[in-house]
Amino acid sequence: MPVDVLAISAHPDDVELTCGGTLAQLQARGYRFGIVDLTRGEMGTRGTAEIRAAEARRAAQILGAQFRESLDLGDGGLRQGRAEELAVIDVIRREKPRLLLTPYPDDRHPDHRRAGQLVTDASYYAGLRRLETAHPAHRPQQTVYFSTFDLQPPDFVVDVTPFIETRRAAMRAFASQFHDPGSAEPQTVLSQKDFLEAVESRARHYGLLIGVPFGEGFLSRRPPRVDDLVKAFEGFEPGF
Repeated sequence: MPVDVLAISAHPDDVELTCGGTLAQLQARGYRFGIVDLTRGEMGTRGTAEIRAAEARRAAQILGAQFRESLDLGDGGLRQGRAEELAVIDVIRREKPRLLLTPYPDDRHPDHRRAGQLVTDASYYAGLRRLETAHPAHRPQQTVYFSTFDLQPPDFVVDVTPFIETRRAAMRAFASQFHDPGSAEPQTVLSQKDFLEAVESRARHYGLLIGVPFGEGFLSRRPPRVDDLVKAFEGFEPGF
């Protein structure tokens, strides 16, 4: 069966840190989604590719993903050649998502930038009927972007308040990457003691923008349709 949404990012844990609450919300509403990690995260300072693969499987189960797979396009130098582009195109065609979620193609981490651009291009090329791959042409309705390290002003925000515990659990599945006072591995940005608190602060900030406790922000080239303009802004000014 086709999925409604396909989340494609550079590394295991990217999706959980950025749009995990939204995916959990979609699953609760009956939508199907899958996750594709473009690399195995093998260049990461902490853990191993095998450990991260096990963590990724656990996180996918927590969120309710239909499937999760890795394309192994090279961590710490994500490849963007024609072969890699065709691999992403064929996954899009195989799964037939209505929406793609992927990193905004401008970020501190080159792999995030490359992932966003690769997916953006593949999304368009996947709809070219004369481009032959193992599956017939399909073009998602929209490619939607999430911020990774560098924060971008969102075009819209999804209320993930009811799913914040699921989001937290999915992030914590990647124990090898985050703070562990007993670990002898080198410290990274992610393993700092306050990192997960900072990630949650971002969700609180997005939530504040729309008048709820927690949100996740997204950008898109075309704006989403608003069917009720009044309801869209309900609760933005408490007490009035």
